[in-house]
Amino acid sequence: MSRYKEKDCVISGIGMSKLHRKPTVYPFNLAVDACETAIADAGLELGDIDGISCWPFAQVGVGHDKSSASPTDLKNSLGLKINWYSTGSGPAQYASIINAIGAIAAGYCNHVLCYRAEGERWVPTYGRQFLDGRLPTNLEAHNVWTLPYWAPSAANWIAFNANHHMAATGLTREQMGMIPINQRKCAALNENAIYREPLTLDQYMSARMITTPFCLYDCDVPIDGSAAVIVSRADAVPASKRPAVRFEAIGSAIHDHDSWFQRTDFPNMAMNDAAKMLWERTDLRPKDLSTAHLYDGFTWLTVLWLEALGITKPGETGSFLEGGQNIALDGVLPLNTNGGQLSEGRLHAFNHLLESVRQLRGEAGERQVKDARYSVCGAGGGVFGSALLLARD
Repeated sequence: MSRYKEKDCVISGIGMSKLHRKPTVYPFNLAVDACETAIADAGLELGDIDGISCWPFAQVGVGHDKSSASPTDLKNSLGLKINWYSTGSGPAQYASIINAIGAIAAGYCNHVLCYRAEGERWVPTYGRQFLDGRLPTNLEAHNVWTLPYWAPSAANWIAFNANHHMAATGLTREQMGMIPINQRKCAALNENAIYREPLTLDQYMSARMITTPFCLYDCDVPIDGSAAVIVSRADAVPASKRPAVRFEAIGSAIHDHDSWFQRTDFPNMAMNDAAKMLWERTDLRPKDLSTAHLYDGFTWLTVLWLEALGITKPGETGSFLEGGQNIALDGVLPLNTNGGQLSEGRLHAFNHLLESVRQLRGEAGERQVKDARYSVCGAGGGVFGSALLLARD
């Protein structure tokens, strides 16, 4: 057995529902679809699933901190008999995955169903209070500094970091724009993506500004949809002819001040701590990566993930992105090959994880990267950061 217990776990199954930009299907049904698909993909029966883990929290509702399917409701609907469950606590959007690994290492479970269930379009109330002219009363943490200035959105907070970083490093909007432009090219090859039309640099630069330096195409796409994976103890998985996808390393650390604005190394974020932990648990290095699937709630978060993981250095990321060739499907490091959250839709990096598995299995179709063997996934921004390094056996 490995010293690092994630190495004894694999992703045995994946599943994704159809993604909807308009509220046409009840979101809970989409979650059931994704979970049933993942279980079947793993070659397992419902009775084999003995753990369930979700992100974010268990309560059902609308917004980033809610789920459209609670573990209790999913368990009951699927008829699962579980030994363990987790409801969202832990490091960033991959908390459910990392918690599942811990539960398997502790001997609680053999096969854990992990999922993200998104229903923001079904009841689109996110930000409604601001449009109605009502200022929230929650003035805790960083809201003390943002709400009095009518800056309630993550777009405001992250733009603050991005402006600081871009001024210090010389990164330009034209260079940053290569991320959504490249991802739209990948999305054209993904039938499940919301936006598949080509995106040009002229369209990007002339698009409506949201919060400087972010325009419309720098912001991810709210959807109704769900994605699920089965995390399994490696020696409990049924025999299969396809390649196994195992965890090489995880990163979940937060070592600096737990704040959007008060880190000693601002404008870095929790992802820097998670990335450092990840590389400490493996002999692999960024040069070994075949693909990268990095959080793109806003394009600049992808920039910072590239730097946090050591794929690029501050001051050099712009030249790496210039022209888009390095991050294309046939480039030095293919990036967000499913179209990411900017084009496929926002599933808080769960869709990134599924695409990573597809690439390592050789199941990405027209998007397939040749000889993909090692893939990194990063989730989160600000005080949220978690990373997974996956390997094909």
